[in-house]
Amino acid sequence: MEKAVKPVTKCKAANNIVPFVPSPMAYDNDIYRSSGLSDAIDRTLHASAAKFTGGLSPIALLGAYADWAQHLMFSPGKQVELIEKIARKTTKLAHYTCNCTDFRKTENSDGPCIEPLPQDRRFTGQAWQKWPYNIIYQSFLLNQQWWYNATTGIRGVTQQHENVMEFSTRQILDIFSPSNFFMTNPEVIERTIEEKGKNLLRGLQNYRDDMADLMNGTKPKSETYKVGQNIAATKGKVIFQNRLMELIQYESCTDSVRPEPILIVPAWIMKYYILDLSPHNSLVKYLTEQGYTVFMISWKNPDENDRDLGMDDYRQMGVMEALDVMSKIIPNEKIHTAGYCLGGTLLSIAASAMARDGDDRLASITLFAAQTDFTEAGELSLFINDSQLVFLEDMMWEKGFLDTHKMSGTFQLLQSNDLIWSRMVRNYMMGERRDETDLMVWNSDTTRMPYRMHSEYLRQLFLNNALATGQFKVGEQPVMLSDIRQPIFAVGTVRDHVAPWRSVYKIHQLLDTEVTFVLTSGGHNAGIVSEIGHKGRHYQIKTKTSESQYQDPDSWLKETPEHDGSWWSAWINWLDERSGQSVAPPSMGNPKAGLRPLADAPGHYVFQN
Repeated sequence: MEKAVKPVTKCKAANNIVPFVPSPMAYDNDIYRSSGLSDAIDRTLHASAAKFTGGLSPIALLGAYADWAQHLMFSPGKQVELIEKIARKTTKLAHYTCNCTDFRKTENSDGPCIEPLPQDRRFTGQAWQKWPYNIIYQSFLLNQQWWYNATTGIRGVTQQHENVMEFSTRQILDIFSPSNFFMTNPEVIERTIEEKGKNLLRGLQNYRDDMADLMNGTKPKSETYKVGQNIAATKGKVIFQNRLMELIQYESCTDSVRPEPILIVPAWIMKYYILDLSPHNSLVKYLTEQGYTVFMISWKNPDENDRDLGMDDYRQMGVMEALDVMSKIIPNEKIHTAGYCLGGTLLSIAASAMARDGDDRLASITLFAAQTDFTEAGELSLFINDSQLVFLEDMMWEKGFLDTHKMSGTFQLLQSNDLIWSRMVRNYMMGERRDETDLMVWNSDTTRMPYRMHSEYLRQLFLNNALATGQFKVGEQPVMLSDIRQPIFAVGTVRDHVAPWRSVYKIHQLLDTEVTFVLTSGGHNAGIVSEIGHKGRHYQIKTKTSESQYQDPDSWLKETPEHDGSWWSAWINWLDERSGQSVAPPSMGNPKAGLRPLADAPGHYVFQN
């Protein structure tokens, strides 16, 4: 017999806590439930195997390998080409080696055989340019280049299988990079000689500390940054709480405010306070200083009791209930909305449903690094196919959620050189610890993902691209993004591995309304946390009206002028143009409507481990 979802336990301020009623989607698809003994056996086997594969499906990887190997086997022309490349690269390396070992020369006038890619900083140090380490790293890069040629450009291999082969081969090769080993890393050797081995002792201590945290299942504690003290410290009150979120209303910093408040919908992949870090780079604080009343959703960190929460539960108990609360505090005013990453995707779904149902409470929609079309979703899409999703679902089915280590491990793989191997070299060989930053502390404050929600998100959005194609259902009917009439402000970041900016740009093709698109320097996180005065920041911005012709992203990039500084000021100007004349700040909550402050910001959910 299927087990019903337990209602929320009311713990305090009962008037502000709404009992949980599962959405109709919670029972209409039994792929999320075990159908019998045989199904339970299969799911248990897959979940057990996932512990050894890091959550990756071996069948999916084998399928990609078989597709590549069989097509390569029946491509003699490609084989000959690869043999020729081996011969040319070997000859080139031999010539380079001879020049480097000719001690009559002070330097190799012919230059290196191959230059590292611009983002590859492993071999930029001067020590790598000396013999024999220059030979070692040059041979590695040539080998890496050959494998790229071997895994791409083979006719007949599906695009996803080719991408998987290229990505997985690169990951394997990166493990054996000469920068990762003591004897082949000249910078580590030099440091060891200079410090007489003290760096290795510090590295051993660092390794012991990290392993202790891993074995104990604890998160590293920051001595510098404390949530609620110097990060997530903007003053405000939790004025509403339900099973899934707390709604924070921040105190006004100005004598008057714009009549339209702002609702921020963060992603629930991580804690909300990336948008409220230290006072100098808090987007929330900046908005309040510019005369806006800001509300923020702080999501609960789900556990096994939340396994049946779906995407529609996040929409209803998150976005829609937040809007309802705000309408009681500031009645008869439209609401600016902003969504970050997955929160932006959810906001797009909610806005589409509101447009379909005639709910016109929104004044504008801002999307921070949020995708609505997932056909070019970057390297994350490598992990999304039916085989991989079945494996992932079974892994989540066992616990009821996707745990923090699997989630963070996937994102680290996308930038393994920077986030895994270079960090290991720095921490364990160099004996260094990078100075803590607020962004690093936030990044280590990981969360879980409910089983049903994550499966629905990956299947409907990533795999089937249902939102962009008008097949994503809210209630009994699908929603269309083209129904949205509010102006859109969409932000993409240049070095985004999670939501590539060209994917974010696709919103131009899905909407018939005004779209202002911003491309800013930085990555998925640092590009959004781009406070005023941040050195080296720049952005491009351009608005497309409903009558404008479509411009492809490459043409847009080439023709749109670049501006120095933070895009935050451009967003404020955009919001000001779409807001009314300033009025007196609203009250904190609305006691008459049963919305009394429950706690000081940042609330309780943000501290859940």
